[in-house]
Amino acid sequence: MCRWRAAVCRFGSGVADLVAAYLASFRSRTHPLSVRPRTQVVTGRRWAAACGVLAAAAALGAAELVAGALGRAGSSPPLAVGAAFIDLTPVWLKDFAIRRFGDDDKTALLIGLGAGITVAALGVGLLARRRPRWGLAAMAAFGLVGVTAALTRPAAGLMDAVPAIVGAVAGTAALALLIRAARRPARSDGPRPDKTQPDDPQNDAADDGRRRMLLIGAGVLGAAAAGGVAGRLLLRREDVSAARAEVRLPAPASPATDVPPGAQVRIPGMTAFRTPNRDFYRVDTALTLPQVDPRAWTLRIHGMVDRPVELTFEELLAQPLAERDITLACVSNQVGGDLAGNARWLGTPLAALLRRAGVRAGADQILSRSADGMTLSTPLAAVLDGRDALLAVGMNGEPLPVAHGFPARLVVPGLYGYVSATKWVVDLKVTRFAADRAYWTRRGYAERAPVKTFSRIDVPKPLARVRAGRVAVAGTAWAQHRGVDAVEWQVDDGPWRQARLAPVPGLDTWRQWVAEWDATPGSHTLRVRATDGTGATQPADRVPPFPDGATGRHSVVVTVT
Repeated sequence: MCRWRAAVCRFGSGVADLVAAYLASFRSRTHPLSVRPRTQVVTGRRWAAACGVLAAAAALGAAELVAGALGRAGSSPPLAVGAAFIDLTPVWLKDFAIRRFGDDDKTALLIGLGAGITVAALGVGLLARRRPRWGLAAMAAFGLVGVTAALTRPAAGLMDAVPAIVGAVAGTAALALLIRAARRPARSDGPRPDKTQPDDPQNDAADDGRRRMLLIGAGVLGAAAAGGVAGRLLLRREDVSAARAEVRLPAPASPATDVPPGAQVRIPGMTAFRTPNRDFYRVDTALTLPQVDPRAWTLRIHGMVDRPVELTFEELLAQPLAERDITLACVSNQVGGDLAGNARWLGTPLAALLRRAGVRAGADQILSRSADGMTLSTPLAAVLDGRDALLAVGMNGEPLPVAHGFPARLVVPGLYGYVSATKWVVDLKVTRFAADRAYWTRRGYAERAPVKTFSRIDVPKPLARVRAGRVAVAGTAWAQHRGVDAVEWQVDDGPWRQARLAPVPGLDTWRQWVAEWDATPGSHTLRVRATDGTGATQPADRVPPFPDGATGRHSVVVTVT
């Protein structure tokens, strides 16, 4: 690592000297960068705009290379700026992105960010065509944005600013070089040459200039691509896939209850009772997945406790582990949405760890922190009331996928994920809501967020066309830690009818339901509502997810032919 840092410093110093020389040359009356009567622009706006894009590519390539050399993926300027954008995004826009793009919301953000960088780079190139100094200053300003974004990340250190600084220097140097290539000495007297005369020396000079521009542009692009690829390859050193593959999960001391026959409704198109890991929803703010080596992982439990606890991953696996089927749901889930999933989790009971630490009187919150600095707050009472709150290490019979929190995460049934499901968890602080506020509660979300009673129609799909006669209507309902006692469905404005409920292994999983409908030709609206174990029935009025989860009854329109 020291060798890489020394190389980065030498590279940065050399590029800085080059840029300094170019900037100093603006004071010279004869340097090609100086916009004097002795020079002229030889290309139009297209080349100028391309210069801006090539310079931005050089900046990003250099920054990616340095981020890879330092092993700091999150300090890559696009990722740092993207993460800062997420933090500054208003709640309504976050909900729109999740509703519109689902698990692809981060991909959409990065595409949008790339488009924004491209547009800005085009503008810088056009600006530099007539105002070289302004163009160079604009390129440096973009570097400052990257530095600011990197240093404002929750777990940032001074080294996180280095990729953006080196990228800004490299981009500025590349832009200066491209500007120089785009200018040539101008004739001071005499008539303009006849461009049809191939032997004219000035035409030859123009051709040579264009070739020089293309060669320099190709060189800058090649260096940018090489830097980006090398940076990505270097970051693979941080990948923990191999370490994850070596983990052998012990058998649970408390196995899960068998899933009863019939828990899965056997109808084409029906949701799986147990969600495969690859299909399990993912909603978080991490643009790049934290790579946490289990050999270096520790969990710290501190705050309002008598005996602070620190666990290694090996010590965690040595604890008595429990296996439970638990459904998780996201607070951003809309009525009828699919931001919920059911899995078999393996982990140590969280309450046992807290009792080992000795929780002090007056505490009412667990403030958990992930490896990337994200903080979530969990009501302490929900962990200590006897429910199966876990510090999970396994999911559906294998170590947690990296995307779902490897090596360890929290799973607390009955609460929305933003207060119960910290991934890549490394720190648990026992505290009070009055003293500490987590990421989402600082943004107006509710401190205590029990999952609301929810149901949806999975079959038939919205706008489906079905044949008249006997039609299966089926779906899923959940009310974790309270259970679902009844599901009713309705056709148009007709009477509510009882659906048949599938058996479940416990109160903390979702429950499937099915009914048969004698469908008649025409357009029909199907609705559903569930009643939980406390006797509460889903309300009819729809409420958006913010600040504590959506409510309302799901409906689909189908056409019967």
